[in-house]
Amino acid sequence: MAAWYSLLLVLGLVLFVFLGTEVLGLQVVFGVLIPYAAILVFLGGFVMRVVDWARSPVPFRIPTTAGQQKTLDWIKPSKVDSPYTSWGVVGRMALEILCFRSLFRNTKMELKEGKLLYGSAKWLWLAGLAFHYSLLVIVIRHLRFFTEPVPFVVQVLDSVDSMLQIGSPLLYQSSILIVAALMFLLFRRLVNPQVRYISLPADYFPLFLILGIVLTGILMRYFVKVDLMSVKVLAMGLVTFRPTVPEGIGVIFYMHMFLFSVLLAYFPFSKLMHLGGVFLSPTRNLPNNSRMVRHVNPWNYPVKVHTYEHYEDDFREKMIEADIPVEKQP
Repeated sequence: MAAWYSLLLVLGLVLFVFLGTEVLGLQVVFGVLIPYAAILVFLGGFVMRVVDWARSPVPFRIPTTAGQQKTLDWIKPSKVDSPYTSWGVVGRMALEILCFRSLFRNTKMELKEGKLLYGSAKWLWLAGLAFHYSLLVIVIRHLRFFTEPVPFVVQVLDSVDSMLQIGSPLLYQSSILIVAALMFLLFRRLVNPQVRYISLPADYFPLFLILGIVLTGILMRYFVKVDLMSVKVLAMGLVTFRPTVPEGIGVIFYMHMFLFSVLLAYFPFSKLMHLGGVFLSPTRNLPNNSRMVRHVNPWNYPVKVHTYEHYEDDFREKMIEADIPVEKQP
C-alpha cells in the first residue's frame, strides 16, 4: 500500500500541474513562483539540517570499522577500514562518497535448509552507483540551459554522454542508466519481502518522484517536442532574476519543472539528505585512535563520591560484628 500511496501522490502532482496550466492558465506560478519558492526551501532546509548536525556534540570516538585497529607496531593496521590518522579518514571518506565502498562490501543473508548462508549483493551497489553518477551527469548537462555561453566542460560531457550516436536527437546513455537503476531500486523494494516489509511511503515517494522527472524529460527530448529556445529564455530569466514566461512552452515542461521543484523542497526533510549528512557522520569522519589518545567526556562534572575509607569508617563496627574483614581496626 505504501507504494500505491506514493505513486498516486506523484500522479496527483502531475494532474495538479495539468489543471493549473491548461485549465487555469497559471504558467507564471508554475514557471517562476514555485521554482523560486522551492529553491528557498531547499537552501534554508539544507543549511538548517547541516547546522543542526554540526552543533551536535560527539564526545567519544564511534567510527564503524571493518579492519584491524592500530595497536602494536608489529601488528599491521587497516589504514582505510580502521583509519587512525586524518589522511586515513580522508581516504575512507573519498572511497565512501565516490565508490560507495560500504555498499560494495554488503552481503546478503539467506536461510536455506536450516543453514544460514551469506552471499554477494553487488547488484544493489551497481544500481546505486549507476543512479547517482547518471543523475550527476544529467544535472551537469542541464547547465547548458542556465549559462551563456555554454561551458566547454558541459559541451564535452554532452558529447561523451551521446557518443554512441543512436537516434535523432541523440540518445543519452545516462537516460538509459538512470531509468534502469531506478526500476531496479523500485522493484527491489516491491519484490523482496524483507525489504518490502520495512519500506515506508518515504522510501517509495522519492523513487517515483525522480522517475517522474526523468520520464517527463525523456518525453520532451524524444517524443513531445518542446521549444528549447523558449525553455532557455525561461531558465536564464530565473538565474538572472529577470523571470519571463515565453508562450507555447507546453504542459509537459511545466510537469517536469514542478516535479523537480517538489523534489528540491522535499530534499532537506527526507532521507535524500544523506548527501550532506555523509560528511558529518561521526561513524565515518572520525579516526579510530581510541588506543592512542584518551578521549574524556566533556560533559563530565564534579561528583561527590563516597570512598571505601569513608564507607568503612561509617560501618566498621557492624562489619566486624558480621565477621567482614576491615582494613583498619578500631
